[in-house]
Amino acid sequence: MVKTMTDKVKVLFFGDLTGKPGRFALRDFLSDLKSKNQLPDFVIANVENASHGFGLTPKNYGELLEYGVDCMTSGNHIFDKKDLLSIIEDADKLVRPINYPKNMTYGKGSRIFEKDDYKIGVINVLGRVFMTPVDSQWEIVEEEIKKLKEITPIVVVDFHAEATAEKVCFGKFCAKLGVSAFLGTHTHIQTADEHIENGMAYITDAGFCGCIDSVIGMDYATSLNRFLTALPERYEVAENGSVQINAVEFEIDKNTGFATSIKRIYSISKEEEKDKDNEV
Repeated sequence: MVKTMTDKVKVLFFGDLTGKPGRFALRDFLSDLKSKNQLPDFVIANVENASHGFGLTPKNYGELLEYGVDCMTSGNHIFDKKDLLSIIEDADKLVRPINYPKNMTYGKGSRIFEKDDYKIGVINVLGRVFMTPVDSQWEIVEEEIKKLKEITPIVVVDFHAEATAEKVCFGKFCAKLGVSAFLGTHTHIQTADEHIENGMAYITDAGFCGCIDSVIGMDYATSLNRFLTALPERYEVAENGSVQINAVEFEIDKNTGFATSIKRIYSISKEEEKDKDNEV
């Protein structure tokens, strides 16, 4: 059978949303795509830093759904806002890391999302190198991939990890298990190694969405003080100036689950210039 565009699903994955600037950058980016009739089929965003840089509040969860996010992945900060626990069992668009300790009872580490005429399986995973200790991801994820692929050929993995080597190695491991797309998150620095390996779209880190004039989304002065003094100081989200979108767009064949394309996105909104124009 000759494949057509209807046989593919286009997915847009946003790197770590960092505070209000990240949330609003996503909102405006999707609104612009909608105005151009260019919205993707499915939108995923990493939200572990979405609420003032640490965790996710119920309010922000609802707002992101309104903006058009179909699935929210997370990471090691997802439970920093304790009021999330009041909704997490009903938050059916949110995925928390699957390899939290076995006695973790809050939320789900993977989900099947059904939209239009296809289903997408999404798994969220934490790395262990230079990270807070969690359960080994290797056996857990291998088993989960097999379960999801009995339901759908399309499986996406968000691997929230620090070490590049761990991401590369785990990515190859997932590619051999038939994963459709593997997106690294957590470091907030977008890498330039997007490619397709064994039918799997891959990037080591998708980057972050938030203020450019910052230290990975956080206020420069606060970050500098921590480095200069080695004293604890509360991080504050940078909220002034231009904002960036770091995202990855990829297409997956609905029938085989193989990725057919991947494109890295780096977009800047010149907020400072807009403000100057308004002052004139």
